[in-house]
Amino acid sequence: MASVRPAPIKVLLADDERLVRSGFRLLLDLEDDITVVGEATDGAEAVELTRATRPDVVCMDIRMPRLDGIRAAGQIVETPGMEQVRILILTTYDTDENVFAALQAGASGFLLKDAGPAELLHAIRVIAAGDALLAPRVTRRLIGQFATQRKAAKAGEDRLAVLTDREREVLALVAQGLSNYEIGVALFLSPATARTHVSRTMGKLGARDRAQLVAIAYQTGLGQFTEH
Repeated sequence: MASVRPAPIKVLLADDERLVRSGFRLLLDLEDDITVVGEATDGAEAVELTRATRPDVVCMDIRMPRLDGIRAAGQIVETPGMEQVRILILTTYDTDENVFAALQAGASGFLLKDAGPAELLHAIRVIAAGDALLAPRVTRRLIGQFATQRKAAKAGEDRLAVLTDREREVLALVAQGLSNYEIGVALFLSPATARTHVSRTMGKLGARDRAQLVAIAYQTGLGQFTEH
């Protein structure tokens, strides 16, 4: 009996530059497991098309007219029934601190627009599967710089009070970009046990995914990245 092929990943492109959208669409249309369901020219249209087409992933630019990508991401995430829609932020500038705000708004990750085709395809597939993808060379500096501007140690301790010592260790390792397997190795746990700890930590902190765990780690002072 022939196996049933999974439904293709539905992607919505949101960027105010037509050439950028065309380039992305040309790349994605070559993939059997990905289909582009629409193109938006600004954030407001992205919200409208997301509600109409219900994509799996929205590839969202930050700087767009009418409604920027950060506010658009927040509106999409807050829409009832849109909980499964994942936002991939695409930005031109690796020093743009708005990316941190995008993670807080509910984005599942981000890439630079100069990322290679393979990186973009990988990011879409990872995010569609329910995980998060954070470009390490951007995330470490960006979130680190953003977090150092905030004096939130006491508030951070209060927020993390719901976690066990083990869950704090897990959160710190998630903030470093480690996978469940790598967390298990670091803490001498099985990948399944590490995954359980990550899930429980997300639940206790009200995080939508690993990307928001990273943001929380930095807000509370638990995440400590060093410059490379």
